[in-house]
Amino acid sequence: MIISQTLEQELDRRGLQLSEFTELVLRLLDYSIICRDESQVEQGLYDRYLRIDTLVDDFLSVMAIRVLHDRQFHYVRAYPPGAEVPGLGDEVNQPFNSGLRARLNQQEVALVLVLRSQYDKALREGQVDDDGAVTLSFETLAIAMKNLLQRNLPENLTERRNLLKRIRQLRLIQYNQEDNLDAGEGWIRIRPQIVNFVSDEALAVLRGEDPNAPESEEELSEAE
Repeated sequence: MIISQTLEQELDRRGLQLSEFTELVLRLLDYSIICRDESQVEQGLYDRYLRIDTLVDDFLSVMAIRVLHDRQFHYVRAYPPGAEVPGLGDEVNQPFNSGLRARLNQQEVALVLVLRSQYDKALREGQVDDDGAVTLSFETLAIAMKNLLQRNLPENLTERRNLLKRIRQLRLIQYNQEDNLDAGEGWIRIRPQIVNFVSDEALAVLRGEDPNAPESEEELSEAE
C-alpha cells in the first residue's frame, strides 16, 4: 500500500496514472524489450518511459531486474536477476533457476548467432544504415547458416515463419511478412539490439576462436 501510494504521488507530479505505469512495466516484463520504431504502441510506451524512467528502474530494481536503456537506438531492455548486462557490472549472486529469462531452442540459438555474425561482418564493411541496422537477403542468411554452422533453415514454410517470428518478437530483426520465404526471396533488417543480445564470447566460439565451445543455450545468449 505504501509503495502504490508513493508511486501514485510521483506519477501525479508527472501527469500520469498508476494504470499507465502498470501497463508500461507489464509490457517490459512480458516482452523484455520496448523499441520505439517497432509500432505506434511501443513508440508511446517508450516515450512514456522517458518521462518516468527513474520510477520504472527503481521499481524493477527491488526485484533485482536491471534495465538497459539505449538512447542512440531508442530501446529499453529488461534483464532478469543474474543476467549479464552490457555496460553494467556483473552481480555477485547468480539465480538458482531461470526466472524471467528467455529460453531459446537450438534452432533459435543457431539463427541468432548467425545473425550476430552477419551484423558484425556488415559493420566492419560499413554497410550499416542510419538506424544502426543491417539489411540481409534471406538467401544470404541461408548460405551463412550453412557455412557457419552446417545447418539449414527449416524446409517447412510454417516452421520457418515461426522461427523468424520468434526472433522478430525479441526485436532482433524486421521483415516483410509478405515476402516469399519458401523461395528464399525477400530481405530482413538485423537490428542493432543483436549486439547486446549475443555475447562476444559466443561470437568468438562461432568463429572458431575458442576451442571450448559452449553446449547450452544459456552460454550462447545474453538473453538467458
